[in-house]
Amino acid sequence: MTAPPTPGQPRLLRLLNDRTALDLLLELGPLSRVQICDLTGLSKPTASRLLARLEDAGLVSAVGTSSGGPGRNAVLYAVHGPAAHVAAVNVTPRRITARIADLAGVVLAEETVIIRTSDDRAPASLLHRVLTAAGNTAGVAVDRLHSITISVPGAYDVDEDRVTLVEGLSGWGAPGALRAVRAALAPAAVLVENDVNLAAVAERSHGVARSADSFAVLWVSVGLGLAIDLGGRLHRGATGGAGEIGYMPVLGAPRGHHPTDFTDLVGAPAVRALARKHGITARTAPQAVEKACAASDPASEAFVDELASRLASGLAVITSVLDPHLVVLSGDTCSAGGQVLARRVQRALRRVSKLRPALMVSGVHGNPALVGALELSLHHTRDALFRASAAEPVGNVR
Repeated sequence: MTAPPTPGQPRLLRLLNDRTALDLLLELGPLSRVQICDLTGLSKPTASRLLARLEDAGLVSAVGTSSGGPGRNAVLYAVHGPAAHVAAVNVTPRRITARIADLAGVVLAEETVIIRTSDDRAPASLLHRVLTAAGNTAGVAVDRLHSITISVPGAYDVDEDRVTLVEGLSGWGAPGALRAVRAALAPAAVLVENDVNLAAVAERSHGVARSADSFAVLWVSVGLGLAIDLGGRLHRGATGGAGEIGYMPVLGAPRGHHPTDFTDLVGAPAVRALARKHGITARTAPQAVEKACAASDPASEAFVDELASRLASGLAVITSVLDPHLVVLSGDTCSAGGQVLARRVQRALRRVSKLRPALMVSGVHGNPALVGALELSLHHTRDALFRASAAEPVGNVR
């Protein structure tokens, strides 16, 4: 005999249906009531009540009508972008970039501030400055932002609310720095995350890892990093330091090379030095890699092979611990090498490891950390507004 439903079940079912419809509108764009019925299996009266609830809450609005079919045109509904605004900020030692978007994920503005020696380098001051510049372009004041995700090239310790293992960012590791940031950006919710972890968020949402059970992002740029996604959840470690592979000791380094850690082997200075050794002239590591991968002369081939071997020596350690289904090569050094470098790394990894994950180049366009930061802000705000709408209409929220 089936147990009678508990009093909470109808409400829970409504919430699940509402969230399913909202997610479909975010993924597919404007939909009619009939299309929502077809996609969810809901009846027309249920779909009508659902859309009315979301419209009353300010999360959904009518944006037009369909045309071309027999009978009356159907009203099309979409997520109401102006219901809230969010921001993403990517912090590096030399520049800070801010991006502002509405609730539907439409990017309204992006601004970059170059950090000069004469600037006030307090994190709170710099962040308010770049967000004000972006907000002026978007027509959104900083105090009207619902959530802001900050991407930092270091570890974020949640328990201490502090950025650690950060180099070249004056003031960011100081006690109380993030408390001052939150005060300067109030009343927005301020989220802080490692930049490579955010690159993994971007790969899961928009890149090559959308269908991966688990994967790792190997970030190779000026510095190095590793993000670990286990079934859609980031593994951050006890203090946020999981994936700080730049400090990882390297065994079995190429003959004549004596690195103390992985950065000494494949960090930007090491890649530039390797390029010079093979007679390749370039101003930056990515330029050297791109130039060599596009050429077919013996020196370029030798450079790419040695770089691939160095990357594989670190990946052999990483894959033996994590055994991921997929490793995504990201960061400007790896991206510059594209599929040519990925194939060489795959071949070199087979020589030194019995574990053979798929290797793919990042599928995220632009700045992966900024893309991931915006995705995190949108997720946080949509969840917050949806929870609020379950209790009462939220109207036009920040």
